[in-house]
Amino acid sequence: MDWVAKKVCVIGLGRSGVAAAELLLQHGASVTAVDTADSPALKQIASTLTDKGATCQVGASEISEAFDLAVISPGVRMDLPLMESLRARGVPMWGELELGWQFTECPAIAITGTNGKTTTTELVASLLGQAQRRTVAAGNIGTPLCAMAGQSRELDAVTLEVSSFQLETIAEFRPAIGVLLNLASDHLDRHGSMKNYIRAKARLFENQKSFDYAIVQLEALRELDKLNLNPPSKIITISATDATADLYMDRSLLVSRLPDWAGPILDLDDCSLDGLHNAENLLATVAVGHCLKISVAEMKRALSACRAGPHRCETVVEINGVRFVNDSKATNVHALCSALRAMPPGVSPKNIWLIAGGQGKGLDFHAAGPEIARRVKGALLLGEAREQIRAAWGLFSPCELVANLVEAVAEARRKAVPGDVVLLSPACASFDQFDSYEHRGRAFCQAVAGQGADTRTGV
Repeated sequence: MDWVAKKVCVIGLGRSGVAAAELLLQHGASVTAVDTADSPALKQIASTLTDKGATCQVGASEISEAFDLAVISPGVRMDLPLMESLRARGVPMWGELELGWQFTECPAIAITGTNGKTTTTELVASLLGQAQRRTVAAGNIGTPLCAMAGQSRELDAVTLEVSSFQLETIAEFRPAIGVLLNLASDHLDRHGSMKNYIRAKARLFENQKSFDYAIVQLEALRELDKLNLNPPSKIITISATDATADLYMDRSLLVSRLPDWAGPILDLDDCSLDGLHNAENLLATVAVGHCLKISVAEMKRALSACRAGPHRCETVVEINGVRFVNDSKATNVHALCSALRAMPPGVSPKNIWLIAGGQGKGLDFHAAGPEIARRVKGALLLGEAREQIRAAWGLFSPCELVANLVEAVAEARRKAVPGDVVLLSPACASFDQFDSYEHRGRAFCQAVAGQGADTRTGV
């Protein structure tokens, strides 16, 4: 597309919107950047973009100008009056992911799923790096695709974490390898129903060709099949619990039954990642490696050294035999259940003091009931959703409401005995009390540090 003199409206002045606006300006487009919110930080961002040639508006509720295209940041809801106004005027709408894709000059490996996206994106990027394949991890993991599209010509592939919000607004985005890790209830406040959420995730595959690859958790593929959303590409199934998948887990072994690649691939005991959820992240990663013809020896060497990133079942410290674990990235019920199953048992399996709560996302907290009953001694609940969570979990474990994270940590420390685990795994978004899940995780670590420690295992 010839962008010179094209009039483009960029909606949302967060990291993705800024990257989109800057990319468009670099290619000669006439850019109007808007945000419905208004704050000193946004005004500073708008001022910087104005200096680069954009027209900016903050606190905008209506735009009457004519545009050739609107570029939408992932966090912008599609039902806002501003969006409905643009749609009514027939303005084409792309997400920031789609815009970045239009400028990308290498194949894409795109990874989505309810949970495990970030870990798997990091694993794939690490595997490619170890195998001397040039890649950059981008997308929902932190660096917008628009911000690195200019360097894509020098890459063998771009490794992308993509969310359902980003996939809502694609047009031609087509990964050579698409990965769907799992499907569980999440973001229903945005999508309205589980079916709509699944449809958004399935858009990952809709533009693929028959020679592309779709790596899909077997259970998730069955959900796609119910809605007639099967990928048109070559499908490789993975599962840590179903041995009929193409790549599956047998005790601690990751095993392939693919005709040209049969046998054990990797021993989970040789890796630093624990739990069934990480087994599936590794299964997806080795499937990507197989598609790229990376040898098993290279995979073993690369993946055996990989560790989970911060805020993901991260042991922060041990205090007098009590382990404190930061799993702040667990922003839904499925992630919480994975964390509960991954925690080491004490004298009995019921040895976890759970800190949970935050901003709800329309999720069914009752779904965690069986795992709460099996593993949790008591739950300390905070944030906007705390009353809703107590109503859901009260029959399964004692629940106590607390005002903030500092109080929760102090109360858990008072109650815990040697062999117990104090686990922050909120099952909620963080935005009622924190800027991000990272901010919440750091606050937990700081609160734990205030409790004193005898054995540190890596803050």
